[in-house]
Amino acid sequence: MAIPNPKVKRNAAIRRFFVVLLAVSVAIIFLILSLTDTAPEVSGKEDEGLLSLPPSDLYSSGLHFVRRSVLAVRSDPLRSRAELIRKQVGDHAAVAGAYASFARRLKLESSKQARLFAELARNLSLLLAAHRPFLESAAPLDEATVRGFERGVKDRIRAARLLIADAKESFDNQLKIQKLKDTIFAVNEQLSKAKKAGAFSSLIAAKSIPKSLHCLAMRLMEERIAHTDRYVDPPTPPPELEDPKLYHYAIFSDNVLAASVVVNSAVRNAREPWKHVFHVVTDRMNLGAMQVMFRMKDYSGAHIEVKAVEDYKFLNSSYVPVLRQLESANLQRFYFENKLENATKDTTNMKFRNPKYLSMLNHLRFYLPEMYPKLHRILFLDDDVVVQRDLTALWKIDMDGKVNGAVETCFGSFHRYTQYMNFSHPLIKEKFNPNACGWAYGMNFFDLDAWRKEKCTEQYHYWQNLNENRTLWKLGTLPPGLITFYSTTKPLDKSWHVLGLGYNPSISMEEIKNAAVVHFNGNMKPWLDIAMNQFRHLWTKYVDYDLEFVRQCNFAA
Repeated sequence: MAIPNPKVKRNAAIRRFFVVLLAVSVAIIFLILSLTDTAPEVSGKEDEGLLSLPPSDLYSSGLHFVRRSVLAVRSDPLRSRAELIRKQVGDHAAVAGAYASFARRLKLESSKQARLFAELARNLSLLLAAHRPFLESAAPLDEATVRGFERGVKDRIRAARLLIADAKESFDNQLKIQKLKDTIFAVNEQLSKAKKAGAFSSLIAAKSIPKSLHCLAMRLMEERIAHTDRYVDPPTPPPELEDPKLYHYAIFSDNVLAASVVVNSAVRNAREPWKHVFHVVTDRMNLGAMQVMFRMKDYSGAHIEVKAVEDYKFLNSSYVPVLRQLESANLQRFYFENKLENATKDTTNMKFRNPKYLSMLNHLRFYLPEMYPKLHRILFLDDDVVVQRDLTALWKIDMDGKVNGAVETCFGSFHRYTQYMNFSHPLIKEKFNPNACGWAYGMNFFDLDAWRKEKCTEQYHYWQNLNENRTLWKLGTLPPGLITFYSTTKPLDKSWHVLGLGYNPSISMEEIKNAAVVHFNGNMKPWLDIAMNQFRHLWTKYVDYDLEFVRQCNFAA
C-alpha cells in the first residue's frame, strides 16, 4: 500500500491557492474596466474674476469633468492626444492668470503686463470653450479635427511661454536686486568718469587766460614800447618804499587787472592813502604792462613799486630749492607731460598739478625779509582778494612774538594739518600734531623781525629739500607754510578775512559785508566767465572801466 507524501499534498494546496487568486484578480480587472474615468473640460463661463485666482483654483473653477471610459481612451489615441493638448492649454491659462494677478498686486508695469497676461489667459480659455463640443463628444475623433485644434493651440502656447520668460526677471526678486546692483555700479562708473572730465574742464577754464585779459596785457605792453620815456623808473627809488613807518603791502601776480583791483580796493578804503606803499612783483613778461597800468593814474597819493622777480638776484637755483627742483626731469614730466590720465588720476588734488605751484611768484612769500630788509612788518595779499575797509589796524595788533598773523580755517575735522601732510611719514608724524588747525594764505600779516629771529626761511628750505620726491605733502605753498609757521602763527579774528567766494555760493552776504578782506579763492575767479554772479560785483566795482585800454578790451562790467 502506497504511503501518501505530505510534501506533494502541500504543493497541490499552494497551486489551488494561486489559481483562486488569479481568478479573483481577473474579476477585479474586469470590474475596474467597467468603471468610468474623468477628463477635464473647459466650462462655458468666461468670468474675468477667474484670472485673479491661483493656478489650481483657476483650473478647477474653469473646468468641469466628463465621464470617459478608460477603454475608450486607450482605444482612441487621437482623444488621448487631444486631452493632453487641452491640459497644456489649461495649465498655461492658469499660469497667465496668476501672473496677471501678481502684476496687479505689485503694480509692476501694471498697465502693460497685467493687461497682456489677462488677455492671454482669456484667449486660452476661449480656445478651450470653442473646442469643447468635439472634446466632450463620445464619437471617435478624426485626425483633421485634432490637428486643427493643435495648430490653434501651438501659437498661443508659444506666445505664453515667451511672455512668461520675459516677465520672469520682473517677478524674481533676487534677479531684480542683482540687476539693480549692476545698474548702480555702471552708473557710478559713469559718474566717476564725468567727475574727472568735469574737474579737468574746470581746471582748464580756471587757469586759462581770458581773451580780454590777454588783450589788456598786450595793449599795455604796446603803450610801454611806444612811449618808453614815460615809464622809465627814477634813478633813485623814492624813500617811502623803504620807510618802515608807513603801511607796506606785498602783491605778487602776473595778472595785470587783478593786481590793479587789489590796489584800487585798498586805496579807496584807506583813510590816509598816502601812507600806504604797495610792492607789486610780477614776471619779466608782464613787467611792462604792470608798469603802464600803475602809472596811468594817481591812486590818491599811495606809493606803488613795480618790479620783476628776476630783479632779485639772490633768487637762483643754488639758493632756492623750488628752482633747483624745477630742473629735475621727474618733476618736469610730472607737470608738463601732456597726458590726460596724468592730469586726472588724482581728482581731489588735481589743482596741485598746475605748474603755477612751481612758479617763483607763488613762492616769493617765503623770502619777504630778504626782499624788504629795512621793513619791520608787511601785509601779504593774494591777487584774488578785495579790500573792503581800512586795514591799518593790523599794524597795531600785538603779535606776541609770532611771525604770521592769519585767520584759521578749521572747523570740526576740516582743514586740520592731517589734510595737508602725509602723517604716515615718520618725520611729519614726529614733528607735527595732525589735529593742529590750518590757516589761510591770501591775507597774512608778517612780523619780519620775528621772522628773522626764528629763521623761518631756513626752516622752509629744510623741509622743501626733504620733499623733493613729494612724499611729505602735496605740492603748493600752503603745506610748507603750515610747516614753516607751525608754532609761530597768531590767529586773527575771522572778520579780517572771509574766504570761499570762488567756490562756495552759500556764504552769507552779512558775513561778506562785515569782512575787511574777501577772498575769491577757488576756480571761479571774478575775472572769468565761470565766476558766481552773486559775488562778482564785489570785484568789478574796483575795475578801472574809465581807462581807455580796459574799454578797448571789452571787459564786462
